[in-house]
Amino acid sequence: MSKSNTRRKSWNAESSSRLGTAPVNILVVSSGCLTGVPCDNVRKMKTILITGASGQLGLALHKALFMEYVVKLDHSQLDVTDGERAGLFVATELAEVVINCAALTDTSACESDPEKAMLVNATGARNIASACSDMGATMVQISTNEVFDGEKRLLYDEDDAPNPINAYGRSKLAGEEAVRGTITEHFIVRTSWLYGPGRASFPEKIVKAAREQGSLRLVTDEVASPTWTTDLAEAIARLIETDAYGTYHLTNAGACSRKEWAEEVLRLAGFDVPLEATTQAEFGAPVRKPVNSTLANNRAAALGITLRPWQEALRDHIRIWVGANA
Repeated sequence: MSKSNTRRKSWNAESSSRLGTAPVNILVVSSGCLTGVPCDNVRKMKTILITGASGQLGLALHKALFMEYVVKLDHSQLDVTDGERAGLFVATELAEVVINCAALTDTSACESDPEKAMLVNATGARNIASACSDMGATMVQISTNEVFDGEKRLLYDEDDAPNPINAYGRSKLAGEEAVRGTITEHFIVRTSWLYGPGRASFPEKIVKAAREQGSLRLVTDEVASPTWTTDLAEAIARLIETDAYGTYHLTNAGACSRKEWAEEVLRLAGFDVPLEATTQAEFGAPVRKPVNSTLANNRAAALGITLRPWQEALRDHIRIWVGANA
């Protein structure tokens, strides 16, 4: 029996009691060889723990990582601001990789309560990083395009200096810095404008508004890359197969304004409604957003990891969503 499996057998009642649950894991794979199968041909599943697993990206990651043993933890099971509990989960599960999707992403809520934003997005990230460091696990921290101020005319690459202009961006940047300062074996994945199965996101909200209102106003001075969680999860699954630790930008290729995104959503969904162009200031947006925070995928592309154009991903999302709601 391997060292990992021997350790997995050594759980004790105290750990389960302190977690407040029955033992949360069972041995599902051995690293030993199957009868008649050479050891070189046997692949050992990784134990991967996902925090914030009930969100859009968490759900997509669970599907993308079907070849691994995945432990899903939502907020009710693990509040990442509780450092002791985070450490217990990582240790008890013998996690080899932890993907931290837990975050406060409501930018208005972050703006109205920046202390809570820092607690969840920065302290929470530090807690997970510390737990991973203690157990020798790799950490994946999900971050955002909003760590940039949007003043650059060109795409932002991974080495550009962050300069967030809202509370959400500041809290996510603090989370990045906490991870870098705590653990070497980490991937920081910046992404933007996520949507996907699991909850109503921008495409669904646009279709709903078009049905109810008949006309829409969308801003043209906020530009980034819509990113389908299905594609992002598959890219992350490939990234963690490497040991090329560092900061990455992973979004669907291309960029658009919020208005252009809405136009494509409505075209694909078969709606023909007027869309009026406006600006963040004219719209009265409660939170200032970067004008252009399009991310350049340089480092992952060098590893052969790229994402298709955002229009193609959106087409597949709309097709699946329409089929599910037919």
